Amino acid sequence: MKTIYRRFVAVGAIVRVFCMFLIGVGVTLAAPARADEEADVGPAPPAPIRVAPYIDITMNAPTLPQVARATGQKFFTLAFVLGSSTGCDPKWGGVIDLNEPRIVNQIKELRALGGDVIIASGGALSPYLENLCSTSAALAAAYRKVLDATGSNHLDIDVEASIPVDLVNNALKTLQSERGTTVSYTLRVQGQDYGVDPFSVQILKSAARIGVNVIVNPMLMNFGFSGDWGDAMVSAANATLAQMKRDVWPNKTDAELRAIFGVTPMIGRNDTGMTTTQAHARKLLAWSKSNNIAFIGFWSVGRDNGGCPNGRVSPTCSGISQSLYEFTNIFKAF
Repeated sequence: MKTIYRRFVAVGAIVRVFCMFLIGVGVTLAAPARADEEADVGPAPPAPIRVAPYIDITMNAPTLPQVARATGQKFFTLAFVLGSSTGCDPKWGGVIDLNEPRIVNQIKELRALGGDVIIASGGALSPYLENLCSTSAALAAAYRKVLDATGSNHLDIDVEASIPVDLVNNALKTLQSERGTTVSYTLRVQGQDYGVDPFSVQILKSAARIGVNVIVNPMLMNFGFSGDWGDAMVSAANATLAQMKRDVWPNKTDAELRAIFGVTPMIGRNDTGMTTTQAHARKLLAWSKSNNIAFIGFWSVGRDNGGCPNGRVSPTCSGISQSLYEFTNIFKAF
């Protein structure tokens, strides 16, 4: 175009020729989008993660790259971010700095292998970040600090204690509006025919009202049951889906609900007496595939070995006879 324009000296001639060119090729000049129009379009969410077992990142072993190289599983949920002694200040386990080289370097190496991480907040211990941050803005800033330190854009809120429900969901809504963060709620199951507990339903109702897009992830562990434990886990999953339809999102189709649904069992010996065997894991996997749900996790990679086949509950072994990373290899098929 510059070569053509140099043939004309008068500015008016240039303008006339350029306009004639536009008309000839049928080009329409559109006005630029207004700033408020651009603000209405939020960032695209990151690619979904289908399988991400929990790993206690406060422990020295196993490391993320070790498991990835041994199994091909490259996505993990890092547990747990908590508040610290200084309050609304996130740290791993409440004590380890977010920029701890041992952890940061693992994440970098995992990403070089094509993997990624979900950041889990909460869990069985305290103090919860969600209870130490006094405003939704402060909590959003704390979450932002975690995501920036790890390069992740995936958050999991593991709720095993009371939290200020609306405050948390407003913080999560802020993050989704800013950066499209994916959010899952990992919630306690009350019974195999009941689904998640009443407080968990309140959390989901708040998320729906505030407009947070969430994956609902019931903990298929440590709840009352009868009969086969594998069947009980499937029953609890189905009961939770029914709750979501009845109590939270009545206008969503069954397929839409399954598309925002995950499951997280505890492999091997559970805390309250039940045992998730390899056969139970395969039964849950088959149900998850046939229902085309969104996500499978499990607690935990550090327990995924047969180092204590004597029936005890341990953070470092499953309590049953198994091969190394056997459950990881089962569930990665999802």
